Amino acid sequence: MSATTQQFIAEQRQLNKRRAMLHPAYRRLLSLIAKVEIEGLENLPSSGSTLLLGNHVSIVDPILITGSIKSRFVISMAKAETLNHPIERLGLRIWGNYVINRGEIDRTALNNTIALLKDEQLVWIAPEGTRNPDGLGEARAGVSFIAHKADAVLVPIVLCGIQDWLQRLKSFKRMYVKMLIGKPFKFHIPVGERLSRDVREQMMTEAMYQLAKIIPDDYASQRGIYSDFEQATTKYLEFV
Repeated sequence: MSATTQQFIAEQRQLNKRRAMLHPAYRRLLSLIAKVEIEGLENLPSSGSTLLLGNHVSIVDPILITGSIKSRFVISMAKAETLNHPIERLGLRIWGNYVINRGEIDRTALNNTIALLKDEQLVWIAPEGTRNPDGLGEARAGVSFIAHKADAVLVPIVLCGIQDWLQRLKSFKRMYVKMLIGKPFKFHIPVGERLSRDVREQMMTEAMYQLAKIIPDDYASQRGIYSDFEQATTKYLEFV
């Protein structure tokens, strides 16, 4: 572990103290601006290395997830461009989220994520690497590398109905979101295979189908390119 990553993990102790003080106010504020219906909360492990694998519909997704999960602190990976916006940058730093440089292999972000998971934190990642409000798009294979290296439990989580969040707030109405949490699983490699790029990509395809499967029929369009469940396999998944 590099000195930079060691420092990043060491800072989490102090950040968790801050999160403990902020979390009640965070949840109270969220209740004033959003109505969140949650299903499957019992699928979220109460502790341990946990990677939330979610769709990414809007800029408020991590806010909704962080404020809705009461039992643990959610740490989110954000795009580096977030630092260019003063309000977003302030929120990121206060809570202690972190960034990744998209379009390149950001080893610092990858190592920080693996270290967070090995430190038994709860991390939220959008595997598509960008927002896709019209439906799930192709996932990045790097997420399977992270999860496998950290031996993390993956938990699919989807947000539905949030696309009009800004219009609702402008009309002085609360946002509405349906949050669904699916069955946890881990990646495993069958005997005789290795963690090649093809295997990593197949792992993510299987994981994304698990994500798509918990999207209700009322929001079926949000399944995107993972709509055909007949193509879903579970060769590299082990449900826990």
